[in-house]
This record gives sequence, C-alpha cells and structure tokens, in this order.
Amino acid sequence: MTVEEIVSGNRLALARAATRVENREADDLLKQLFPHSGRAQVLGITGPPGAGKSTLVDQLTLGYRADGKTVAIVAIDPSSPFSGGAILGDRIRMLRHHDDPEVFIRSMATRGTLGGLAAATSDMALLLDAAGFDIVIIETVGVGQDEVEIARIAPVSVVVLVPGMGDDVQAIKAGLLEIADLFVINKADQDGAERLERELHQAEFSTPVVKTVASEGRGIDELRAAIAALPQRKLTAERWKRRLAEMIRERLMERLSLKELDSAAEEVSQRRRDPYSIVHEFIDRHFGERLRD
Repeated sequence: MTVEEIVSGNRLALARAATRVENREADDLLKQLFPHSGRAQVLGITGPPGAGKSTLVDQLTLGYRADGKTVAIVAIDPSSPFSGGAILGDRIRMLRHHDDPEVFIRSMATRGTLGGLAAATSDMALLLDAAGFDIVIIETVGVGQDEVEIARIAPVSVVVLVPGMGDDVQAIKAGLLEIADLFVINKADQDGAERLERELHQAEFSTPVVKTVASEGRGIDELRAAIAALPQRKLTAERWKRRLAEMIRERLMERLSLKELDSAAEEVSQRRRDPYSIVHEFIDRHFGERLRD
C-alpha cells in the first residue's frame, strides 16, 4: 500500500490503509497524505437515537451518486462496554451501495470514546479526503448529549431531529443545537413536525431547517440543495487548535497502558498513593522533569 495507490483510487489499498488508521498505526502514512487532503466536502450527520440518520445518509448517498459525485461514509457504531465489539448495522442498511465502486463505507467502533466518535475518526476523514472522494459523510452513534464532538471534525454539521421529542427543543441539549449548520426534521409526516419547526425558528437560531421523510426519499433533493447553499468552510486555525489539542491528548494516553492505568487507579482508590505523584512520574518517564509543571 502506497500513497500513490491511495490517491489514484485503489480501493484495496484504501481499505488496508483504513484498517491501519483504526489501529492507530498510520501516522507516517497520514503525514504523506495530508498535502492531498482539503478538497472533499466533509459532512457530520448527528442527532438523537431513532432520528433516522442512517436512512438519511443512505438517501443522501443516492442523490450524490445521481449527481456523479463519489461518496465515502464513516458510520460510527456503538461498542459493547464489555467486549469492545461494535454493532455494524450501518453496513447492513447500506448494502444497496455495496457494488458501487464510487461509494466507500467504513464502520468504526467507538471503543468507549466519548462524543459518539471513534478516536481515529478525524484521521479516517483525512484519509478518505486524500483518496479523492467528493463527499465524506460521518454519521455519529446517536448517544445524545455528547454528539457535539462532531463539530471538531466536520466543517458542516447537520443535526437530525424528529417530532414527538417531549418538549421538543427544550428536551434537546443546547450544545447539540448550537453546533448545527443545518437542521433536518426527519419523519416530517408525523404529528408535531410543524410545531418543532416553529420552535426551532423561535429559539433564536438562524440556522436553516429542512423537512424530510427519508424512508420515502422525500425532501432529500431539498436537503442536498440546502447543504450546497451553506458556506463551504475549511477547518479554521481555531478548529485546528482544538483538534491538535485532542490529538496530543490521544497520543499521550496511548503511551499509558491500560494495565498501568488500572494499577495506578487501584493504588489511588486505596489511598496508598496520591494522583499527583503518579501523574508527575508518568510525565517524567516519558518527557523529562522539565515538562512537569
């Protein structure tokens, strides 16, 4: 697998590279791919469980393919807290795209990562961008209140809502609303859709609202038009600052084995050691005493 193979569209090389990204073994490859990135439109699709995000992504993909655009989908799946395994349901739901060489679908397990995103999601988006896809869609787990993490990765965040969410807007975590570049009211044929739309408009958000019935393909053309009308932002320096900070934290945590962390946690919980000494020892061991303070 080489950079040239990935950039030229070799799907086998891309799949192997994606596995390396998931295993956090691709930093050297990503360094070389970075200059080839920055051209794809990266969309984050997020929202509460049951909002129909996967069906919406499926229909969006059909629409983009009809326009002749290539599409890559990163479907973030929940991990079992016991086995670490993921329910890769999105791959099953999107089987209609399986034989389309211009659609690439990758399911990733969160493996306990907060925010509904796998730790390597931003790297995966970069890989798919560099591989030449026109559209990269990241669909989050739908765990609820931590979905705002998508804003760190995707320049465009689409928040999917459905009618009948109790007190509707009042029931939704404010942060989820604040990251939205576009609201989608899916299942808009159900009672309460008009009310939800009014509440979104009255909640001091100037964010566009599109209504869809994704299961029937209704409103998908309007949704794609609304996405196309959004400012085509690139990741700003401020967003890169947040992402770099997150990358540094992740890399540091990877150097601390879970066994070592478990042992340290046991010692602190039993009051045999204090947490500050443990943290300082870790920093000294890996970076030298000058970084301790």
